[in-house]
Amino acid sequence: MAFRKAVKGTVLIGGGAIATVFGLSQFSQYRNKHGKFMYVQAAEPVNIPMKNHFPTREDQFLALQNTSEFDVLVIGGGATGCGCALDAVTRGLKTALVERDDFSSGTSSRSTKLIHGGVRYLQKAIMRLDFEQYRMVKEALHERANLLEIAPHLSGSLPIMLPVYKWWQLPYYWVGIKLYDLVAGSQCLKSSYVLSKSRALELFPMLRKDRLVGAIVYYDGQHNDARMNLAIALTAARYGAATANYTEVVHLLKKTDPKSGKECVCGARCKDVLTGQEFDVKAKCVINATGPFTDSVRKMDDQEVSNICQPSAGVHIVMPGYYSPDNMGLLDPATSDGRVIFFLPWEKMTIAGTTDTPTEVTHHPIPTEEDINFILTEVRNYLSCDVEVRRGDVLAAWSGIRPLVTDPSSKDTQSISRNHVVAVSDSGLVTIAGGKWTTYRSMAQDTIDAAIQAHNLKAGPCKTVGLFLQGAKDWSPTLYIRLVQDYGLESEVAQHLASTYGDKAFEVAKIAQVTGKRWPIVGKRLVSEFPYIEAEVMYGVKEYACTAVDMISRRTRLAFLNVQAADEALPRIIDIMGKELHWSEQKKKEELESAKKFLYYEMGYKAKVGQLTDSSEITLIPSDIDRYKKRFHMFDKEKKGFITILDVQSVLESISIQIDENTLHEILNEVDLNKNGQVELDEFLQLMSAIQKGYVSGSRLAVLMKTAEENLRERVVIPVDRSGGGL
Repeated sequence: MAFRKAVKGTVLIGGGAIATVFGLSQFSQYRNKHGKFMYVQAAEPVNIPMKNHFPTREDQFLALQNTSEFDVLVIGGGATGCGCALDAVTRGLKTALVERDDFSSGTSSRSTKLIHGGVRYLQKAIMRLDFEQYRMVKEALHERANLLEIAPHLSGSLPIMLPVYKWWQLPYYWVGIKLYDLVAGSQCLKSSYVLSKSRALELFPMLRKDRLVGAIVYYDGQHNDARMNLAIALTAARYGAATANYTEVVHLLKKTDPKSGKECVCGARCKDVLTGQEFDVKAKCVINATGPFTDSVRKMDDQEVSNICQPSAGVHIVMPGYYSPDNMGLLDPATSDGRVIFFLPWEKMTIAGTTDTPTEVTHHPIPTEEDINFILTEVRNYLSCDVEVRRGDVLAAWSGIRPLVTDPSSKDTQSISRNHVVAVSDSGLVTIAGGKWTTYRSMAQDTIDAAIQAHNLKAGPCKTVGLFLQGAKDWSPTLYIRLVQDYGLESEVAQHLASTYGDKAFEVAKIAQVTGKRWPIVGKRLVSEFPYIEAEVMYGVKEYACTAVDMISRRTRLAFLNVQAADEALPRIIDIMGKELHWSEQKKKEELESAKKFLYYEMGYKAKVGQLTDSSEITLIPSDIDRYKKRFHMFDKEKKGFITILDVQSVLESISIQIDENTLHEILNEVDLNKNGQVELDEFLQLMSAIQKGYVSGSRLAVLMKTAEENLRERVVIPVDRSGGGL
């Protein structure tokens, strides 16, 4: 109590009262205007009937090709594009949406997974007296409340700790976080609070102890971004929007306005990426919601138009769950180069990021080793020295391109807008760019408002505030219990299905295969350590998944959680998809190759090979080299200089252990740098050296050989499950 009083007293004496008055005045205004959103509800009900099931992809293509003219055609299947489609169709507009890749395949699936107003933006707003930044935070906090309300199965509140290592920073950060609560007003998730040093370490035991003064905890939202994006797309489809992924815009269609004599955009020439078929989609209004690719579509309209997008790459890494508490995040407010780093629990793992570096626009962004090591360095600065932060514990890594924009209508075209920008070209192309994930709905509302005004469309007011997304209507926190009781699913699997599909989880459970075991009765896992089951692959095809990459990265999140696990699940996933989509053997091979390439370059798998190759210098001391050679020669009894699957099987059989050949092949392949089907002595010594340095962790071969050596006499079962090892 004395600790809190001292903090609050320091704040008031130190001049925090001025900032508080500013916050309170804005809070009063905000509460008067938005107090009714304590529990977010749609201002007006949607009069359009919602289909019980979303149409098939084939049905959607027929609608695109056979509709004489749509009111709105949206280009882009990210959060903003799908939000535009949902907003338009629920206003009664005939709506179409096309996406050249998969829904959420770009930036929308590669975020920090937060639904937030932006603490750092509020800090800048106050320090610089920047009302635009303040307005953006205020809007985002309202949208945060709405998103948590309309998709509770995919989102939730998360406490985030801000550790303080200097006494003067405690009142400074306390004022800022309290203002964050005040700006949120009645939509504040939970009140922030101050922690003593001992209490902070109790809640976040991995935290660095020395010089820690205390901590402040505030609340923001967290979600499954790709699944949220998909829920928006599926909801739009169920309300009647013709939505199609893997549909590329080849060029825009134009016609001459008889009144003005101007050329006006009237649709787009589209191509089915999977079949190559081309067709025209005509529309009264075309909306460009393509994120980082904004300028490429704008140049389809006008080759001379100047670029407004300034792409920035943000890299994230995923580490084992033991790096953070189950329900407490961490914010580093000032990294060594002035960035902000979040360290958050997500899907029982730990996500850390992000970076912010200029980049070129590409469909396949690749995380760099420099950015990965930067994040690891910052994490080390905040974690206890008892926690060894190893490069080998990086389970996955990805890069997302954030589309910062300049306002084309602004006189100062060099200034970057932190908010979103809606622009209408002379030919009528409506472009929405910038903004953030949290504000996708308000961005869509502003875009459709602009489209209605620019093209004289007949439509009602926006109806997406409080509009439930796919799976939300009949979801409850205890829904998973019914899945366990009614279908015999494992509790972990049932919780995962409920939090992923909401009330649609029963549809997945109904098609789950019988395991043949006493328990669980149904639900065969794709990989043992994750709750994803085979039935999700079949259901994912119904959700418009067209490729193996769609399945491992966006229908499930396996690629974002552990690339090795995703790689191991691929053959089974492709077999199931092949049956559902009638793939030939050649098509299956192409899908496997494409998915492995995606994991290798875009999800950080390349880093694993790179770590073991780059650290190929053997730095072991002589005694360790002798010890590891003896262990190696236990398996290489013929002194060939290498070991094969047969050698490993021979040793295991001698101690009555049976491991299937496919598993052994996977284990050796993780270490086989030459990819010649055998592990040579130098490769084994390189592996052990890399493990000692922390470059590689959890090598199953290393664990297997060590355990075999120790248990040859004891005849103990040897564990071969992946032990949390990463890249």
